[in-house]
Amino acid sequence: MAAVDTWQITWHQLESQQNRDRRQTNTLHDFLMPGGGKLAGGSSKLRGQTNDSPEVRLSKTLAWILRHGAKSEGLPMRPDGYIRVTHLLENPRLQGLDFSMLQRIVEADSKKRYDLMYEGQGNTASSLEADSGIWWMRANQGHSMKSVQVELRPVHSSADIAMAVHGTTLQAWKSISTQGLSKMSRNHIHLAQGVGGNVMSGMRRSSQILIYIDVDKAISAGIKFFLSANDVVLTAGDEHGFLAPQFFSRVEDADRVVLPGWENKHISVAT
Repeated sequence: MAAVDTWQITWHQLESQQNRDRRQTNTLHDFLMPGGGKLAGGSSKLRGQTNDSPEVRLSKTLAWILRHGAKSEGLPMRPDGYIRVTHLLENPRLQGLDFSMLQRIVEADSKKRYDLMYEGQGNTASSLEADSGIWWMRANQGHSMKSVQVELRPVHSSADIAMAVHGTTLQAWKSISTQGLSKMSRNHIHLAQGVGGNVMSGMRRSSQILIYIDVDKAISAGIKFFLSANDVVLTAGDEHGFLAPQFFSRVEDADRVVLPGWENKHISVAT
């Protein structure tokens, strides 16, 4: 097979990604609006790109509120990341969303980003109008709010997980190759436990570069790893929030071909 230019995205890759995005949009629409129909509400208040469907923009807005925007939206959040569902549904950005649609979003999300929880007499309730209980919702990971402390399971060694791999873009790799992975504004760096397939929690399907992590080496250096409720591997990195290139064990392009020369990149820990 001819050598792959790792700095160029092929039209085939772009078309495949567009087809996957269309299938995801159709699936979400079917769950939110069974039998057809459109969502109500002011789309100008929704997150996402203007060419995203209203359903995708609604899902992105919900994720943004649960992960980053609760305080700015005036929504009280528990220390474990849960927000009362009644408060979410009253938010102007989510106008037109009702409880049944919210349940469908959680059900349709193949990466299990969200958790719906009922607290009250008995273990569950079929509707939001349950007499004695409260429905809560949270994102399972991805928060930037420092006050949120979602319960996480510690990873003691590589034997506790299938693998740890981070997907990124060609552009981002230029700085990652020297500085390492950064948690940036979030509380953790996100790592997936596999690659390929239709769904992989912790990695975008559009990833162009795959960075595999030597978890045991990093743990030996004092880096801590955890698992979220939906099995995403999380790490806050070092004291500066970085996971240095010295902990990369392999780097591949989107076709799973080893990136030429990745081992020879200058390694420096960010300060």
